[in-house]
Amino acid sequence: MEFKPMTVKELAGYLGVHTDTIYKMARQNELPHFRVRGKILFTQVTVNAWIRKQELIN
Repeated sequence: MEFKPMTVKELAGYLGVHTDTIYKMARQNELPHFRVRGKILFTQVTVNAWIRKQELIN
């Protein structure tokens, strides 16, 4: 399995939201993310798990 992190722009497209929403959610630790030299990145596996968890909560 290849590891390819997603950028804010890629995740915004994946979730169908604006990049500002992604930045805000990451800043407030509402989305699982990690940083490399200040750049915010996401893994699709972790984001998909987060989505499933959100579906169960709501």
